[in-house]
Amino acid sequence: MAPLTGSAAHKQTLLWLIIASQCVSALACGPEYENAIEEICLAIFRQDMQELDQRRWCSWEDTVELYGALTNCTFLVASTMDCFWPNRLVDEFFIRVHRHYFHDCSLSGRLLRDPPNRILGPFIVVPILVTLLMTALVVWRSKRSEGIV
Repeated sequence: MAPLTGSAAHKQTLLWLIIASQCVSALACGPEYENAIEEICLAIFRQDMQELDQRRWCSWEDTVELYGALTNCTFLVASTMDCFWPNRLVDEFFIRVHRHYFHDCSLSGRLLRDPPNRILGPFIVVPILVTLLMTALVVWRSKRSEGIV
């Protein structure tokens, strides 16, 4: 391998410094960080979710502030511990939170329920009436064979 020139050597040194700093940041977030977000952030979130009726957990309007506070808490703990954020531990933490609290929720975050009967009724009645009308029209036209070319 040929020796590196000045510019190439600086680029390689800079690349190694960036890689090393990312590794140090990622390695600094170990079990201590995971324990901190479990004990501090999750404890607060768990308390807040228990105060909220379980039927409203899938309502984004009711949980957006709690979820935002949980996100901010994980960021503040990471900043305090000089950890890179977001990281693998934060991703795994939020996956566990979603599996526990939001596993039955729709992707839109809205509560799923049937529309009122005044809206649902026409969507049921109109196709039935059209089907009956078309059937009656076919029977009537088939009995009246005169004038058909």
